[in-house]
Amino acid sequence: MGQSLIFDMDGTLFQTDKILELSLDDAFSRLRSLNKWDKETPIDKYREIMGVPLPRVWETLLPNHSVEEREQTDAYFLERLIENISIGKGDLYPNVKEVFSYLKENDCSIYIASNGLTEYLKAIVSYYHLDELVTETFSIQKIKSLNKSDLVQSIIKKYGITNGAVVGDRLSDINAAKDNGLVSIGCNFDFAREDELSQADIVIDDLAELQTILFKLHK
Repeated sequence: MGQSLIFDMDGTLFQTDKILELSLDDAFSRLRSLNKWDKETPIDKYREIMGVPLPRVWETLLPNHSVEEREQTDAYFLERLIENISIGKGDLYPNVKEVFSYLKENDCSIYIASNGLTEYLKAIVSYYHLDELVTETFSIQKIKSLNKSDLVQSIIKKYGITNGAVVGDRLSDINAAKDNGLVSIGCNFDFAREDELSQADIVIDDLAELQTILFKLHK
């Protein structure tokens, strides 16, 4: 088929929900121990903004804290995420490995484009052996603008992609596809929002559906 598929990570391939609350609570417990937070962990607020780059996450969750305190919290949060991944507390969504194997067998190229940090992505790719199926994983850290559309554009330029799709659960993924002339496939998973998915070219409820809709990717 010769298609290129660019996948989001959190909420698309990786069930971030399984380690998100644990890791976020660890981060805010640390702030409480330092007398820098006296409320509940704002997990619902994080769910609302899930998918934005981490610097923006901490600006939203810790608006009254210094940049240094946000950076320290970010670093600790990352440590806890990676630790929880390494001890198997996370999980991939159903059919990720099966679908990736199918895509590879049908001459498709697989890429990951994520707002997650490089070390975090490495932990997931390594633990679940996705590097055996994925051409390359790209982190938003490499893009000064922290814009998902720019990240996808960098993948297109590097690999000379002319047709394919971006597969993701949030509006940033859908816009990244449209801004770069690719098909947008919205994933109706844990963090998805109906108003955002309505803007996708195709919406799926399970990654296994990709095996039956690849022909729609031809422009």
